[in-house]
Amino acid sequence: MVSLLQANGHPFSDSDVSIFEAFAIFCGLGIHNTQMYENACKLMAKQKVALECLSYHATASVEDTDKLNQELIPTAQHYNLYSFMFSDFDLADEDTCRATIRMFMDCNLISQFHIPYSVLCRWVLSVRKNYRPVKYHNWRHALNVAQTMFAMLKTGKMERFMNDLDILGLLVACLCHDLDHRGTNNAFQTKTESPLAILYTTSTMEHHHFDQCVMILNSEGNNIFQALSPEDYRRVMTIVEMAILSTDLAMYFKKKDKFREMVDNGEFDWQSEEKKELLCGMMMTGCDVSAIAKPWEVQHKVAKLVADEFFDQGDLEKLQLNQQPVAMMDRERKDELPQMQVGFIDVICLPLYKVLSETFPWIHPLLDGCTENRRHWQDLAEKVEMGLTWIDHDTIDKPVEEFSVNSEVKDIEFTVTTLNCTHSGDKKISDSASKPHRSSKKSNGSGPTHPSSAVATLGRLGSLRARSFGKAVRIATGSGIQTATAVAHPSATLTRSLEGGDSGKGTKSEGETAENKEDGEIVQTQSLHVPLRRWLPPSKQAKQKGHKTRSKLCNLL
Repeated sequence: MVSLLQANGHPFSDSDVSIFEAFAIFCGLGIHNTQMYENACKLMAKQKVALECLSYHATASVEDTDKLNQELIPTAQHYNLYSFMFSDFDLADEDTCRATIRMFMDCNLISQFHIPYSVLCRWVLSVRKNYRPVKYHNWRHALNVAQTMFAMLKTGKMERFMNDLDILGLLVACLCHDLDHRGTNNAFQTKTESPLAILYTTSTMEHHHFDQCVMILNSEGNNIFQALSPEDYRRVMTIVEMAILSTDLAMYFKKKDKFREMVDNGEFDWQSEEKKELLCGMMMTGCDVSAIAKPWEVQHKVAKLVADEFFDQGDLEKLQLNQQPVAMMDRERKDELPQMQVGFIDVICLPLYKVLSETFPWIHPLLDGCTENRRHWQDLAEKVEMGLTWIDHDTIDKPVEEFSVNSEVKDIEFTVTTLNCTHSGDKKISDSASKPHRSSKKSNGSGPTHPSSAVATLGRLGSLRARSFGKAVRIATGSGIQTATAVAHPSATLTRSLEGGDSGKGTKSEGETAENKEDGEIVQTQSLHVPLRRWLPPSKQAKQKGHKTRSKLCNLL
């Protein structure tokens, strides 16, 4: 065909061949690009269908929206929203949404930005729906973070340094800052080379949370920013992105020194965009960790939830990655949780709340609550160091004297010194009386009661050192008082002696025999070594270590 087009009938020259080859390559690239474009269009169509399906299932239903739309919203005082001591534990799921809408109302955001009320209701329900049912980073955590921000703005009087767009962006960011959290942190995403880690190399989960926030806003009937001008829309989305990314503690550590320096220098011009961004970042971190400043009964429950979620990640690292997790995620090291909480408070929480309180004294309750909870955690850490074991949070506040001695004798290797008391003219006490007893029934005090059936009740712990403490337990019996001393130490012994009521003391050291000359009572002592394993069920005997012995006097967190 080309030859036919040759005008003069001569063969093609080298330049003609070169031009033709270049043209052929160009045509090939054009055909290839056309095919790629067609494939891209198909992929975009598939993605759009997938997003529509995701949006349908991620968006709240019309029925739920209409129901919330018609309900009355209680006052902020009803939900205690203005208090830094707010707790969601008593709120039903429906109340969490009502409380969220109330915060938008009291900040005057609905009327200020012309947000359709039905759209706000659907957006709140959709945000709640997109939180996974993990143990801690769930919808209720988001509500608590948003409430703390609300209290900072209102009770802490920080709203005077913010404009309306700032407040709107911060509240939205608080509610969306952990969207679609999987119960694992950024390090886990990187270790497992998850798709999220491939998409975002830094602040992996935080970028994902922001993307989920944008996805919900772009879903039909959920765009609460629909009435904003293009400029305001860009501004508020910038605030939301910045605030969500600030919840990454890595970002906090990068910015905290600069913020501290700014406060020390008295640079309080919060109208500067750079300084306001720093302030908003510190506020977001303060809200994110605000559970550490709640009343103790709330804080230790939240700490249990956080620990459980961390332990679940640690279990995954052991199973999937065959790696040893860090201490705070290692279920086998749960006894160290109180001390780790103290470290978390000292490194992050206290410095943050101190610098914020210096600048904004009205948020001082956060610093006070954090300081008080540190005292509680430090107290528990000291108890653990003394040999107590961290198990369950339900009995954290239970005083030591309420726990029976039975719990202690189960877990410490001890020597029982039994006393055989023989009275003149009386029948010698049988050998069974010399065996260690662990009865849980109390003596009613009516008539003489044998020491073997008495129950020891614990006295109060004195000033004791770690892993080397003792307890004197006095047991009232019909004819005397039994005293037991327990020393929590691998080489500890449990010595029990019997003091006669009217016959005077009849206790001697091991292997000795004392005779009471007044009434002829003879007190005999003998040593019986009871290994720890005998008191443990078979399932736990293999786990017992000879070099480390802990006393479980009480169950803690």
